[in-house]
Parts: sequence; structure tokens; C-alpha cells
Amino acid sequence: MTATPETHVYDLVGVGIGPFNLSLAALADGVPALSTLFLDAKPAFSWHPGLLMEGTVLQVPFLADLVTMADPTSPWSYLNYLKSHERMFPFFFSERFHIPRREYDHYCRWVAESLPSCRFDARVTALVWDEAADAFALTHRSAAGEERRVRARRVVLGVGTSPVLPEPLRALTGEEHRGRILHSADYRTHRAALAALDDVTVIGAGQSGAEVALDLIRAQDGHGEGGPFVRWLARTPAFAPMEYSKLGLEHFTPDYIHYFRALPEERREQLVREQWQLYKGVSEETLGEIHDELYERTIGGGAPRAGLHPGVELLAAEPVDDGYRLTCRHSQQESEFTFHTKAVVSASGYAALRPDFLSADPGLIDWDERGRYRVDGEYRVALRPGAAGELYVQNAEMHTHGVGAPDLTLGAWRAATILNSAVGKPVVPVPDRTAWTTFGAPRTPRLPGPRSPRAAAPSGITQ
Repeated sequence: MTATPETHVYDLVGVGIGPFNLSLAALADGVPALSTLFLDAKPAFSWHPGLLMEGTVLQVPFLADLVTMADPTSPWSYLNYLKSHERMFPFFFSERFHIPRREYDHYCRWVAESLPSCRFDARVTALVWDEAADAFALTHRSAAGEERRVRARRVVLGVGTSPVLPEPLRALTGEEHRGRILHSADYRTHRAALAALDDVTVIGAGQSGAEVALDLIRAQDGHGEGGPFVRWLARTPAFAPMEYSKLGLEHFTPDYIHYFRALPEERREQLVREQWQLYKGVSEETLGEIHDELYERTIGGGAPRAGLHPGVELLAAEPVDDGYRLTCRHSQQESEFTFHTKAVVSASGYAALRPDFLSADPGLIDWDERGRYRVDGEYRVALRPGAAGELYVQNAEMHTHGVGAPDLTLGAWRAATILNSAVGKPVVPVPDRTAWTTFGAPRTPRLPGPRSPRAAAPSGITQ
């Protein structure tokens, strides 16, 4: 089928409408004479629908919405959403700082449905550099098969990350394992069926794993007798709380990004591994709720129908009878063990994968030695010589910008940085200093000159 071309050349086209590109769309909406278009394959906005359980909340304050951290005067703020839906007084009296995930999803849908620049049911199938037009050419297709082609001077990739299963589970993804071997991203779809089983294993020490384990424990009756036995495994040495101290959170600031980018690549790789508790830990509230649920179920001498096992790695999985045999290794004891379970929910995280539509122009991007984007300080991706357009990326740059890449806290700031770069001037100004912490070595203090008879030379480290 021949794609129908649009004659207009957009200043900026975004591929993917998750929170990060939606943030860019919202901030760009206030820039006069800037033509933008944002494309997404889904029929409508949705954000992690498999984990929108009742009672779950964002791990960042509501101020980390789509725009406020960059432009609190924007009409697309969460507070304006509350006003538009006549929820300001209920929100005020609820005294919430961390809002329900289901409401965050609804807020984002409100923004996406209100912005004329957002186009859904538009799966991008090809992105190439068009030498003749001196612009990017993007082909997108609807679910009905209709193809269109648009051109843009700048493109922002915000396609998000994809669920990743541990290697031992990847062979067990056929239809016969549907609903029994799954990623936590699909948990809500199979929630009722899992709660009806007598044994479910949850893998992963992060917030998603904790929430799934908690939800399944709550599926037991008040005495812990009905519902599944819940086994929670994690490779980490403990079920540890996420770093949430005020100074610790300064790792999610532009100041830390600037510091991290200047480090050697080997040190950056090491830091991301070491800092797992900054972005893979569990909220103290959720850990406390798990403990409280187990405490309630053991009143009167009952045994908890749950097992919590940190320091455990999954080595192998095979179907047996009406369930699965899992082989695991305890890292500290250096011992292996096996057990049977009826289903496995793997909260094993997400990874930034190379979009298929980039294969239409395989030489367009100058990949690094590990096949990842080379990303500069303005989130611009390195391209082949001769491609004069600008390609940006969101949430695929942890290797160059640090642990804040997937965090909603930095979403509006990063979007503003990209927007300012694309426009060529600070249309949404960003602050110069954002943290009290000096992450690198302090500057060398100046040597004092001759002492004045009236005042001693100042001491301390200059910033």
C-alpha cells in the first residue's frame, strides 16, 4: 500500500505518547508558531494498565506531573486537571502528596485527549532521512491498514521500554503458558485467575514485585487459609526500601546528570549497578503493609501462607504436571534448591529496545560499541554524517545520564531541555542549580592573599 503523504513539514514529531513525550507535547503547546505532531500505536493513552491496582500510588509527589517541574503556570498541570474535574476540594482534604496511579493515568489521558498534536492509532513503521527534502520521513499505519507519511525537521523517540523476562522463563511464553508465566506488566489482566490458584511465585525485589506479592497475599482470606500460597523471590540480598532521604533524592536532579555524564563509561556502568536501591527498591509503606498483612494472618498461632526469600536467583524453569518446577540458587549460601509452583509473575523490569522502524534506514544512527544511542547533554542522538536533522531520545539514556532516566521527577525538565534545544532558545527556562549536594570534587579554593589588618581571609571551599 502506498502511504499518503502530508505536505506539511513539522518542526518536531514525537514517536510514542507515554508520559515523557506527552510532557514534551504539553510544554510545546505553549510555544507559538511551533508545529508538532505526536504519534502512538495504541488506540488511546494508557500507562502501565497491568499495574493499576486500587490503592497503588505514584512513588513521586504529584508535582512531578507532566509540566510543573518546568512550568508550573502551564494549563496542563495536575492541579489544573483537578480544577477541571471539580476535584480540588476533595484533593485538598485528602492531604495527598503521592497520588493514586489510576488518577495519574486518567490525568495523562485528559491531557492527551485535549492536545490536538496527539494522534493515536498511528503505528510508526519506518523512519528515514530524506536527503531530497532535508527532513526525516516517517511512515505510520492505522489498525485498519491505512498508511500515511509525515516529514519533520526534528524527531523525538519516546517509545518507552519493553517488559523483560528472566532468561529461564523466555521459552515458556507460548499460548499453553498464558496467564501462568507472565510479566508483572500483565498482572491485572490475569489477577483473578492467579488469586484462584493454590501456589504463585513472584520474582523481583522492586516496587512492582512487592505490589503483586501484597495483592496476592490480600487475596487470601482473613486467616490466610484461602487463596494462593505466595512465594516472593529476589536476587537482591534483602527486600530493601527505596532510597527516599531528602539528600539521597538529589540523585534525581539535573546537577547529578551533569556530574554523571562527565564520568568515564566504565565508572558509569558500575554506578548504575551499585545504585539499584535508588530505583529498584520498595517504598517503606508497601514493605510495612506486607509485614502487617502477614502479622494479621498469624494471630492465634496460624502459619503465614507466604515465603519471602531474598538473595535467590532463578536458574531454570520447566513445566511439570499442572505447574512448573523452578530451580534456584541462594547466592550467599551458594546452594541450589527446587520447588513446584502453579504460576510465576516476574517483576523483572523493563529494557530500552531498538525500535523496529529504525531498520528502514539502518545507517542513520551512530550506535556506540554496545549498540546503544550516543546521547549528548541535550538528549540529541548521534547520526551518520550528512543527516542534518536532529533526533532526540527519552528514557533510553541511563547509560549516559544515570538512574534518573526513567524517573518521572525529571520528565518535565528533560522535555524542556529538548524543547529549548529544538527551538534554539530557552522558551521554557530551566534552573542552573538544583541540588545542595556537590557530586564531584569541590573546586580548589583560592589561596588567600596578604591578610588585611582589619579582617581575616575567608576560609572554606568555594562552590
